[in-house]
Amino acid sequence: MNTDTEKKVRMNRRQLLAGVSAAPLMAQARRKRNVIFILTDDHRYDAMGFLKAQPWLETPQMDRMAREGAHFKNAFVTTALCSPSRASILTGVYAHRHRIVDNNTPIPTGTVFIPSYLQKAGYKTGFFGKWHMGAETDAPKPGFDQWVSFRGQGTYLPSANGLNVNGKKVPQKGYITDELTDYALDWIQSLPKEQPYFLYLSHKAVHAEFEPAERHKGKYKDAKFTFPATMAATGEMAQHRPMWVQNQRSSWHGVDYPYHSTLDIDQYYKRYAETLMAVDESIGRVLDALKRRGELDSTLVIYMGDNGFAFGEHGLIDKRTAYEESMRVPLLARCPDLFPGGITVKQVVAGLDIMPTVLDAAGVKGPTELDGRSWLPLTKGNAEGWRKELLYEYYWERNFPHTPTIHAIRGDKYKFIRYQGIWDVDELYDLEEDPLESRNLIFSEKHAAIIKKLREHLFDILEQTGGMNIPLQRDRGGQNNQRNPERSKAAEFPAELKSGRGRRQ
Repeated sequence: MNTDTEKKVRMNRRQLLAGVSAAPLMAQARRKRNVIFILTDDHRYDAMGFLKAQPWLETPQMDRMAREGAHFKNAFVTTALCSPSRASILTGVYAHRHRIVDNNTPIPTGTVFIPSYLQKAGYKTGFFGKWHMGAETDAPKPGFDQWVSFRGQGTYLPSANGLNVNGKKVPQKGYITDELTDYALDWIQSLPKEQPYFLYLSHKAVHAEFEPAERHKGKYKDAKFTFPATMAATGEMAQHRPMWVQNQRSSWHGVDYPYHSTLDIDQYYKRYAETLMAVDESIGRVLDALKRRGELDSTLVIYMGDNGFAFGEHGLIDKRTAYEESMRVPLLARCPDLFPGGITVKQVVAGLDIMPTVLDAAGVKGPTELDGRSWLPLTKGNAEGWRKELLYEYYWERNFPHTPTIHAIRGDKYKFIRYQGIWDVDELYDLEEDPLESRNLIFSEKHAAIIKKLREHLFDILEQTGGMNIPLQRDRGGQNNQRNPERSKAAEFPAELKSGRGRRQ
C-alpha cells in the first residue's frame, strides 16, 4: 500500500477475517480447484468493449477474459430480477422450484446453496457484496466462512448503515466496488496456498442509481450514444407490439416517464458505463492477485450479470421482461488448466448452470435433479445432449404493476412469450431473421404450427418441473403505478382482436 493510512485500513480488515485456519490441509489430501465467481447487477449482455455495441465503451479486463478464456454469447437468466436470479444461481433450479420469486420473498426453510456443499468438501468459502435475497437483513448466511455484506441495495458511497463483516457492523470507508474488492483480496491472501477456496464477489454495481467512482466521472460525457431502433413507438420496429408494452412507455419503467421523471436515456447510459469501469478494474485486480499467488491459470474465474437492462429497447428501461436486453447477460470464464482461450460458446446457457459448473470444477458431488448442468464440456466442444431451449419466468409484482406475469421459451431460432392475467397478445420472434425482436409473428399463419408446438412445450416444462402454480405473496411496499397523461397515449386493441378479424392466437 502507498500510505500509512491505507496500511492501517488493510490491517484492520485482516483482523476481521474470522474463521480462516492457518493450518495447512493434510499432505495426502488431493488439491482441489479454487473457484472465483464475480457477479454484477443489471449488466446487460452487450455492454462489453469487445462487442462494440456502443463503440466508445471500454472494458479491457472483460476483453482480456474473453481473449484468454471463454465468452458465452447466449447466456441468460431464467428470471430477470435480482432475488430470483441470484437464488437460481446458488441453487441450480428455476424460481418456481426454489420459491424465491420476487425481491420480498423469504428464503424457504431448508434451502441449501452452493457453498454448503463446498464446505463439506474442505473448501473455505467467502461472500463479499450484495446478497439481496429473502429480506433486507445483511446478517451472515449459512455456508460462508467469511461474510461481508450490506442491507438491501447498499450505497456506492459511505453511509450510516455501513457493512456487516461476519456479524459485526463496520463503517464503509470508500467507494463500494473498490472496498468489496479489497475485502475479497485480503481474504484470499489470508488463506494458506494449500487451502482450496470458493470466493463469491457480488458487486452492487451497476445497479441504479448509477454512481461512478470519482476517478471515472465524465469519462464518456462527449461520447455519442446510439439509441436502439426498437425505441420507436410505432412502425417497422414495433410490429404487433403488445398493448401492455406500448402502455409501459409512460410508466416507471418506460422511456416517456422513466422513474416518474424526465430522465435522459443518453446521459443515463453514460453514467452506467462509467460506473461499470470500477467493476472492470476489480476483475483486473483479482487476476493480478491470483498471478501473485501462482494460481492464475489453475483457478476458475467466472464473471456474470444477474440480469440485463434495457436502455430504450421496445420503449422500456430496467429489466423483468423476456426481451433479450432483459434476460440476456454477460458470461465470461477463464481457466487455462481447463480450457484454452479465445473460445466462443454459442449454446444457450443460464444462471441455473453456475451451481453445477462450480461443483463440477471443484470435483464436488452436488444434489441431483437440478434444472441446470455444468457447461464445462461446452468449453471443450462437447455439446452432446445440451438443451435446445430455455424456460423464462417472471411473476407480477404489485410494486411494479405495469409488467405482467411472463413465461417464455427461448431457443436458438424462436422465442415464444406468453402473458398471464391480461387481455393482450402473446409474442413470437424469429431470432435469426429478427434479432431485435421488432416483428411479433403471433398472428402469422405461416408460424401457427410453431406457436402451437412452443406453447405446448412451455407447459410441458412447467409440468415436469412443478411450475404450474402462480405464487401469491402478501402486499409489501407502495406501487409505482403512475402515468403521465401528457406523454404516450393508451394503446388501441389490435385489429386481429376485434370481432370477425384475424385468427385466434
